[in-house]
Amino acid sequence: MSTADVMGTARQKMEKSVEALRANLAKVRTGRPSPALLDHVQVDYYGSMVPISQVANVTLIDARTLGVQPWEKKMVAVVDKAIRESDLGLNPTVLGEVLRVPMPPLSEERRRELTKVVRGEGEHAKVAIRNLRRDANDQLKRLVKDKEISEDDERRTQEAVQKLTDQFVAEVDALLADKEKDIMTV
Repeated sequence: MSTADVMGTARQKMEKSVEALRANLAKVRTGRPSPALLDHVQVDYYGSMVPISQVANVTLIDARTLGVQPWEKKMVAVVDKAIRESDLGLNPTVLGEVLRVPMPPLSEERRRELTKVVRGEGEHAKVAIRNLRRDANDQLKRLVKDKEISEDDERRTQEAVQKLTDQFVAEVDALLADKEKDIMTV
Protein backbone atom coordinates (compact mmCIF):
# COMPACT_ATOMS: atom_id res chain seq x y z
CA MET A 1 0.00 0.00 0.00
CA SER A 2 1.28 3.46 -0.85
CA THR A 3 0.41 7.01 0.15
CA ALA A 4 -1.50 7.37 -3.14
CA ASP A 5 -3.67 4.38 -2.18
CA VAL A 6 -4.42 5.92 1.22
CA MET A 7 -5.34 9.25 -0.40
CA GLY A 8 -7.49 7.59 -3.08
CA THR A 9 -9.39 5.52 -0.53
CA ALA A 10 -9.94 8.52 1.74
CA ARG A 11 -11.19 10.62 -1.20
CA GLN A 12 -13.64 7.92 -2.35
CA LYS A 13 -15.07 7.41 1.12
CA MET A 14 -15.40 11.14 1.75
CA GLU A 15 -17.24 11.53 -1.58
CA LYS A 16 -19.62 8.77 -0.50
CA SER A 17 -20.26 10.60 2.77
CA VAL A 18 -21.18 13.77 0.88
CA GLU A 19 -23.43 11.79 -1.50
CA ALA A 20 -25.19 10.19 1.50
CA LEU A 21 -25.75 13.68 2.92
CA ARG A 22 -27.21 14.84 -0.41
CA ALA A 23 -29.61 11.89 -0.39
CA ASN A 24 -30.65 12.59 3.20
CA LEU A 25 -31.18 16.29 2.49
CA ALA A 26 -33.37 15.46 -0.51
CA LYS A 27 -35.74 13.68 1.88
CA VAL A 28 -36.14 16.75 4.07
CA ARG A 29 -39.20 18.69 3.04
CA THR A 30 -38.86 22.28 1.93
CA GLY A 31 -41.45 24.78 0.73
CA ARG A 32 -41.53 23.19 -2.72
CA PRO A 33 -42.04 19.48 -3.22
CA SER A 34 -39.54 17.08 -4.72
CA PRO A 35 -40.30 13.55 -5.96
CA ALA A 36 -37.40 12.39 -3.74
CA LEU A 37 -39.52 13.37 -0.74
CA LEU A 38 -41.45 10.09 -1.01
CA ASP A 39 -38.39 7.87 -1.60
CA HIS A 40 -38.30 6.48 1.92
CA VAL A 41 -42.05 5.70 2.04
CA GLN A 42 -42.47 1.91 2.09
CA VAL A 43 -45.46 0.23 0.41
CA ASP A 44 -46.82 -3.28 1.13
CA TYR A 45 -46.50 -4.95 -2.27
CA TYR A 46 -47.94 -8.46 -2.06
CA GLY A 47 -46.50 -9.11 1.38
CA SER A 48 -43.11 -7.41 1.06
CA MET A 49 -42.26 -3.82 1.90
CA VAL A 50 -40.77 -1.91 -1.06
CA PRO A 51 -40.02 1.78 -1.74
CA ILE A 52 -42.85 3.70 -3.39
CA SER A 53 -40.68 4.28 -6.48
CA GLN A 54 -40.83 0.52 -7.23
CA VAL A 55 -44.63 0.44 -7.49
CA ALA A 56 -45.52 3.91 -8.79
CA ASN A 57 -44.33 6.83 -10.86
CA VAL A 58 -43.78 9.94 -8.70
CA THR A 59 -43.87 13.25 -10.57
CA LEU A 60 -44.15 16.95 -9.88
CA ILE A 61 -47.57 18.22 -11.04
CA ASP A 62 -47.12 21.87 -10.07
CA ALA A 63 -45.22 24.02 -7.58
CA ARG A 64 -47.13 22.64 -4.58
CA THR A 65 -48.33 19.18 -5.69
CA LEU A 66 -46.82 15.76 -6.29
CA GLY A 67 -48.48 13.20 -8.52
CA VAL A 68 -48.23 9.48 -7.75
CA GLN A 69 -49.43 7.04 -10.38
CA PRO A 70 -49.25 3.37 -9.31
CA TRP A 71 -48.49 0.93 -12.10
CA GLU A 72 -51.27 -1.41 -10.96
CA LYS A 73 -54.83 -0.22 -10.43
CA LYS A 74 -55.30 -2.13 -7.18
CA MET A 75 -52.18 -0.52 -5.65
CA VAL A 76 -53.82 2.95 -5.51
CA ALA A 77 -55.40 2.34 -2.08
CA VAL A 78 -52.23 0.72 -0.70
CA VAL A 79 -50.02 3.62 -1.86
CA ASP A 80 -52.56 6.12 -0.48
CA LYS A 81 -52.46 4.39 2.92
CA ALA A 82 -48.64 4.25 2.95
CA ILE A 83 -48.34 8.00 2.25
CA ARG A 84 -50.93 8.86 4.92
CA GLU A 85 -49.17 6.68 7.53
CA SER A 86 -45.70 8.05 6.73
CA ASP A 87 -44.08 10.59 9.05
CA LEU A 88 -44.46 13.33 6.42
CA GLY A 89 -47.92 14.52 7.47
CA LEU A 90 -49.35 14.43 3.93
CA ASN A 91 -52.95 13.81 2.85
CA PRO A 92 -53.16 12.52 -0.73
CA THR A 93 -56.38 12.74 -2.77
CA VAL A 94 -57.34 9.92 -5.09
CA LEU A 95 -58.42 10.96 -8.59
CA GLY A 96 -59.13 7.75 -10.48
CA GLU A 97 -55.77 6.00 -10.90
CA VAL A 98 -53.67 9.00 -9.80
CA LEU A 99 -52.95 10.30 -6.33
CA ARG A 100 -52.44 14.04 -5.92
CA VAL A 101 -50.32 14.88 -2.89
CA PRO A 102 -50.64 18.58 -2.02
CA MET A 103 -47.83 20.05 0.08
CA PRO A 104 -49.22 22.18 2.90
CA PRO A 105 -47.25 25.38 3.52
CA LEU A 106 -44.72 25.10 6.34
CA SER A 107 -45.18 27.14 9.50
CA GLU A 108 -42.28 29.23 10.81
CA GLU A 109 -41.86 26.88 13.77
CA ARG A 110 -41.76 23.80 11.50
CA ARG A 111 -39.18 25.51 9.28
CA ARG A 112 -36.93 26.08 12.30
CA GLU A 113 -37.32 22.41 13.35
CA LEU A 114 -36.37 21.27 9.83
CA THR A 115 -33.32 23.55 9.93
CA LYS A 116 -32.20 21.80 13.13
CA VAL A 117 -32.71 18.40 11.46
CA VAL A 118 -30.63 19.53 8.48
CA ARG A 119 -27.84 20.80 10.75
CA GLY A 120 -27.85 17.44 12.56
CA GLU A 121 -27.49 15.59 9.24
CA GLY A 122 -24.62 17.88 8.31
CA GLU A 123 -22.89 17.26 11.62
CA HIS A 124 -23.15 13.49 11.07
CA ALA A 125 -21.53 13.91 7.65
CA LYS A 126 -18.72 16.02 9.11
CA VAL A 127 -18.07 13.45 11.84
CA ALA A 128 -17.93 10.71 9.18
CA ILE A 129 -15.42 12.73 7.16
CA ARG A 130 -13.26 13.38 10.23
CA ASN A 131 -13.35 9.67 11.10
CA LEU A 132 -12.13 8.91 7.58
CA ARG A 133 -9.28 11.39 8.10
CA ARG A 134 -8.35 9.61 11.34
CA ASP A 135 -8.42 6.22 9.58
CA ALA A 136 -6.17 7.52 6.79
CA ASN A 137 -3.70 8.94 9.32
CA ASP A 138 -3.69 5.62 11.21
CA GLN A 139 -2.90 3.79 7.97
CA LEU A 140 -0.04 6.19 7.31
CA LYS A 141 1.37 5.58 10.81
CA ARG A 142 1.21 1.83 10.17
CA LEU A 143 3.07 2.29 6.89
CA VAL A 144 5.82 4.24 8.66
CA LYS A 145 5.98 1.61 11.41
CA ASP A 146 6.31 -1.15 8.76
CA LYS A 147 8.99 1.01 7.09
CA GLU A 148 7.06 1.16 3.79
CA ILE A 149 7.18 4.97 3.66
CA SER A 150 9.40 7.62 5.25
CA GLU A 151 8.31 10.00 8.00
CA ASP A 152 8.56 12.90 5.51
CA ASP A 153 6.13 11.10 3.18
CA GLU A 154 3.83 10.52 6.13
CA ARG A 155 3.86 14.21 7.10
CA ARG A 156 3.25 15.37 3.50
CA THR A 157 0.43 12.89 3.04
CA GLN A 158 -1.14 13.84 6.37
CA GLU A 159 -1.16 17.46 5.23
CA ALA A 160 -2.78 16.40 1.94
CA VAL A 161 -5.39 14.35 3.84
CA GLN A 162 -6.10 17.42 6.02
CA LYS A 163 -6.60 19.59 2.92
CA LEU A 164 -8.92 16.92 1.49
CA THR A 165 -10.87 16.85 4.76
CA ASP A 166 -11.17 20.66 4.78
CA GLN A 167 -12.41 20.58 1.18
CA PHE A 168 -15.16 18.05 1.93
CA VAL A 169 -16.20 19.79 5.16
CA ALA A 170 -16.54 23.03 3.16
CA GLU A 171 -18.68 21.17 0.61
CA VAL A 172 -20.92 19.89 3.44
CA ASP A 173 -21.22 23.45 4.81
CA ALA A 174 -22.23 24.72 1.34
CA LEU A 175 -24.89 21.99 1.00
CA LEU A 176 -26.27 22.86 4.44
CA ALA A 177 -26.38 26.57 3.68
CA ASP A 178 -28.30 25.92 0.44
CA LYS A 179 -30.77 23.59 2.14
CA GLU A 180 -31.34 25.98 5.06
CA LYS A 181 -31.96 28.82 2.61
CA ASP A 182 -34.42 26.55 0.76
CA ILE A 183 -36.26 25.68 3.97
CA MET A 184 -36.50 29.25 5.26
CA THR A 185 -37.73 30.66 1.90
CA VAL A 186 -41.47 31.25 2.17
